[in-house]
Amino acid sequence: MLDDKEWERLRWQCRRGMLELDVILRPFMDEDLPQLSERIQCGFVRLLESSDLELFRWLLRGESPVDAEFRELIEVIRDHHQTRHLG
Repeated sequence: MLDDKEWERLRWQCRRGMLELDVILRPFMDEDLPQLSERIQCGFVRLLESSDLELFRWLLRGESPVDAEFRELIEVIRDHHQTRHLG
């Protein structure tokens, strides 16, 4: 599991160059990620190493990453985002 210092680093990494990504990634990290498995948390850390353009394509354009772990994680993030906004 992530320690407090790692959570703070992740919070900073969720601040991207595109507002559209910030609106998806930050709430997911703050509200959903702490309750998810360590495997998902580690995948999220790795996912944040992707470029803003890749994240935009995957999260907002519906494109799929080649990496199977990223594909699963993108679906989890999308699902949580939709649930949060559809009530």
